[in-house]
Amino acid sequence: MTTIDKSADVVAGRGRAGGADRAVRRDLGVVNALSHGFLLLWGALTVLPLLWMFLSSFKSNAEILADPWGLPGELRLDNWTRAWTSAHIGRYFLNSTIVVTGSVALTMLMGATAAYVFARYEFRGRQLAYYLFVGGLMFPVFLALVPLFFVVRNAGLFGTWTGLVLVYAAYSLPFTVFFLTAFFRTLPTSVAEAALVDGCGHFRLFFRVMLPMARPGMISVAIFNFLSHWNQFLLPQVLLQGDDSKWMLAQGLAALSVSQGYAGDYAQLFAGLSIAVVPVLLVYVAFQRHVQSGLTAGQLK
Repeated sequence: MTTIDKSADVVAGRGRAGGADRAVRRDLGVVNALSHGFLLLWGALTVLPLLWMFLSSFKSNAEILADPWGLPGELRLDNWTRAWTSAHIGRYFLNSTIVVTGSVALTMLMGATAAYVFARYEFRGRQLAYYLFVGGLMFPVFLALVPLFFVVRNAGLFGTWTGLVLVYAAYSLPFTVFFLTAFFRTLPTSVAEAALVDGCGHFRLFFRVMLPMARPGMISVAIFNFLSHWNQFLLPQVLLQGDDSKWMLAQGLAALSVSQGYAGDYAQLFAGLSIAVVPVLLVYVAFQRHVQSGLTAGQLK
């Protein structure tokens, strides 16, 4: 084959390769456009109802019925005041804050301790105990409502915040242990070994060395548990029957939606819903970077 023929083959090969690259880039462009379009649609479906709810909370009932999609004529903050006081949303908000704070703290303490032991220590039955913990992820809460009701009642904790805190923590432990076990395994072993050589005991090693190193993962799991506990409705509805002074925020909102649906005070209802949503949005905005860093740090060594 002559030099000219070889050059022609090289040019032809480059042309075919260039055509294949352009086809790949074109396919990737189509995929990116579809994915971005889907994300924009999903974002609109999520943000627009929340925005409409907040705007409606500042309207009068007449404005909501006459022009549901319009802007409020003025900011009627008295809707929020009436929802906080007359609808007892303030009391339910405080109840939920107390219970969720206690349940998240208990979940993180017990979950982090168990996850650290599963990740760092070898003992007989470790895998079995770990799989028993993680197996709790497969069982929805609906399957255990009836036996859970009798267990809590027989323990004398029915209708109490203590019983609800313990149930919240129990149902959050499987996810917490599963996530934090993988996270503790990514932490450097050399740091723990150096601390033990320097005379640090296992108790101090966990609380003074390993737990601060696991801060990104702890924050991520704590936020997920907070959102789950804050939005929980079924468990409080079953375990906190009767005395409405102990109700959680979700129970109060359900009762408010029924009562105001008949009374026609939709402005107060939207104000109550907005009060319930605000803490969730604030927590997400404040800790968004911590959640992302925690989820990615748990996958890297």
